[in-house]
Amino acid sequence: MKKTLFGIYSLLALVMIACSAPDPSEEVNQWIADFQSQVAPDKRVALWDLTFENDSLKGETDRLAALEELIKKLADHEIQFTDAVTRLPEEALGGKTKAVVTISVANIRSQPRHSAELGTQALMGTPLTVLKGDGSWYLVQTPDQYISWVDQAGIQLMTEQELENWHAQNKVVFTPLTGHVWNNPQQEEMVSDLVAGDILTGLGRDGDWIQVQLPDRRGGYVDASQLLPWDEWISSRETSVENLITTAKSMLGVPYLWGGTSIKGMDCSGFTKTIFYLNGQVIPRDASQQIKEGEQVDTDKNWENLQVGDLLFFGEKATSERAERVVHVGMWIGNNEFIHSRGRVRISSFDPQSPNYDEYELNRYLRTQRIVNQKSDGVLSVSDIIQPSK
Repeated sequence: MKKTLFGIYSLLALVMIACSAPDPSEEVNQWIADFQSQVAPDKRVALWDLTFENDSLKGETDRLAALEELIKKLADHEIQFTDAVTRLPEEALGGKTKAVVTISVANIRSQPRHSAELGTQALMGTPLTVLKGDGSWYLVQTPDQYISWVDQAGIQLMTEQELENWHAQNKVVFTPLTGHVWNNPQQEEMVSDLVAGDILTGLGRDGDWIQVQLPDRRGGYVDASQLLPWDEWISSRETSVENLITTAKSMLGVPYLWGGTSIKGMDCSGFTKTIFYLNGQVIPRDASQQIKEGEQVDTDKNWENLQVGDLLFFGEKATSERAERVVHVGMWIGNNEFIHSRGRVRISSFDPQSPNYDEYELNRYLRTQRIVNQKSDGVLSVSDIIQPSK
């Protein structure tokens, strides 16, 4: 009987000790949140989807250096746990962690299905980082760091070495708003459509045609007058007043498309992004990201302070109850006018006497940022992402 009671008391003691041991979950999850605020505050451009529960660190992330810091912190505090975190890019990709867009415009969506919201687009020749796969869909990161899903039919998966080999090939850039790759100079069969800014490999000239190869090795011919050699194209890119206005006005009337960033359709920030891309600069995807770049030049509707190429932002001002909400962007073109995509690409004016007077946008104006000729971490040169051999 005494031995039985001793055994019961021992078991109760162990239970009490176990119950008195503090649960680290709350503290660790706070560490996870702290790390997220530092390394992945914007879910559109960084993944830090981690939780700590039942002595297990779970989830996925592409912020691998920060993950190692978190794991070290757990070790320093002698917290025992199971590491169940998926590191991205995932090993199942087998080294195919790069890709290049192989169609004129690839639709990149919020979820791995065609019915999901269109998040952004990428033009032919755009290199992507591949993070993981789900059936025929891949989670990718664009050069402007945007993370979304693309159907494999629109990309060519590559290893890092294969991407380097692709970069080393002779490149040509398609310059008109729209066009085609044909199977031969007689234009008997279309290989692919093309839009402005598409990048292909140039194989050589055949009379008035250039023989080209797409990133997935399909071949064909493009009218030579519609292509520029990469070096000539990139050296001619300049965010001058004339170039910005000409590029923007060339897209007048193009229909609005939520998530669009190409001549096939564009939303407001996709339009400004396309203007700058065709003039050699890569700017962030969304208006709420673009507003953080460059130099602030106006908040009080002093239009005389604005220059052509400045980006005007619209939305709801911050109040004591809610944060500022940026919902629209356009580009200043002078003469009290700006060009933007709302319903279609159009020109609006802040002059009450103008037939294009836009009281609606005037009433929700927030401020103006200057990206042209301003150093900014979020603004790249196209040559930073497409790097053919010299």
